[in-house]
Amino acid sequence: MIALPSHPVLSTLQARELEAGLFEGSEAREWRAMTAAGRGVAAAVLRDAAEAGGLAVDARILVLAGKGNNAGDGLIAARTLLEHLPKASAEVLFVFGSRRLRPLAARAWRELADAFPRRVRSVGASRLSKAYDLSLGAVFGAQYRPPLGPEAEAAIAAASLCRVRFSAGVDLPSGLDDPGAFRADFTYATGCVKAPLLCCRNAGRPRYLDLGFFPEEFDRKIRAISGDRVLLGRLLAPLAGLRPAHGDKRSQGHLVFMGGSANFPGAALMATRAALRSGVGLVTALVPERLACVFAAQAPEAMWVGLPETPSGGLSSKGLPLAEKAMERASAVAIGPGIGREPDTLAFAAAVAKAAKVPLAVDADALQPEIVRAASVPRVLTPHAGEYARIAGTADLRAYCSGLPAVVVQKGPVTRVSDGGAVYHSFFGGPVLARGGSGDLLAGLVGGLLAQTPDDPLLAACRAAVWHGAAADALARAQGQTAVHTLQVLDFLATALKESVQCQEH
Repeated sequence: MIALPSHPVLSTLQARELEAGLFEGSEAREWRAMTAAGRGVAAAVLRDAAEAGGLAVDARILVLAGKGNNAGDGLIAARTLLEHLPKASAEVLFVFGSRRLRPLAARAWRELADAFPRRVRSVGASRLSKAYDLSLGAVFGAQYRPPLGPEAEAAIAAASLCRVRFSAGVDLPSGLDDPGAFRADFTYATGCVKAPLLCCRNAGRPRYLDLGFFPEEFDRKIRAISGDRVLLGRLLAPLAGLRPAHGDKRSQGHLVFMGGSANFPGAALMATRAALRSGVGLVTALVPERLACVFAAQAPEAMWVGLPETPSGGLSSKGLPLAEKAMERASAVAIGPGIGREPDTLAFAAAVAKAAKVPLAVDADALQPEIVRAASVPRVLTPHAGEYARIAGTADLRAYCSGLPAVVVQKGPVTRVSDGGAVYHSFFGGPVLARGGSGDLLAGLVGGLLAQTPDDPLLAACRAAVWHGAAADALARAQGQTAVHTLQVLDFLATALKESVQCQEH
């Protein structure tokens, strides 16, 4: 098993201690980190705003600035954006007044104002414009202590009356989830992810900006403590590299997939197509007999096998001998997408789980307690919130995984993956995935990756979650969030791999 490229999620106290140890009271070090954070926020905003049409060269920017390092980050981000957008302008609302800025924040403000004297101005809450293309919330970071306070509450309230196309929180949404807090579309965690970000509803979509705060020797020490971690994009980089020159299809894994029914035929086809794009060498797809020939014409790379059907068109337990024979050649098995809930079909799925001798990926209607617990091999389960409640009730994710044992990919706005040790959070993906069939694509990726690394189910699960989400992000940046369909995510899997290499280089 490899050490997954990831960084720890820290409490706000741990984050302050980390920074104190890194900076050692050096203003120069702190300024370098602030500059990296601000520039990182700006680059991420330019990238993510593409999902909403991008920022125009004449964009209007509002910065809500506090008085400390968070304000400095926001002001440096604004300067970087003005450097990239030659006709853009920025208005800065100093929540506590510019005279109360701390030294580094004051420096950031001077450099911004001096660099763009005609494109930047300080405004009061009553003088805000009616509309902005971007609002940067940089009032409070990890130092925040509730309540919000009248000055901050009034400033955020005034800004909330403006029309804003894209709002970004710097490090944490100012005020977190307190009444009157800043509401972000994206929040950019700078340097490390602070625990409040994971449960803050005002954060929108979280992003992590790695500023190099975790040298290897430090991270090895902190890995000993099982907790929350955030997955890094470079987890995908090995998939983008060269494959063995003398390998063949058998050396790249063999997935046996089972799914589909007359009522839900598309799920099986989508999962199989995703598996075929995962890099796996062979895919054998077992589906109801009526679907095999139809699907073979649409995805001829897979080996399609028709199984006996129930009267309603589902997989029948009569097909178990054929399934067992197919599994003899597999390095992993996946079951679930589109199977439905007929008793005979669920009995078939349970028998398959019990008979499996290689790692098993379980999704959709196969996520039933009796099926999940029938297996004795390593399992990767991919439930959404409702399916998780069905198999685990109210059990904590880590405790449930330890009890089976299994790797669970708990799908959601932030997907969480655990094998009972650390909980890994994937900040990749967004509303593009809130469509029918996106879970089927993830199941296919999990199965295909599991077939390639059957000895490391956690690696396969984490890679699948990141790859699935990163491809969806790339699709949204290219074509927006609305006028797309689920299968297009597959067309951006290669883009996600290329971007993971760029991420590793930086």
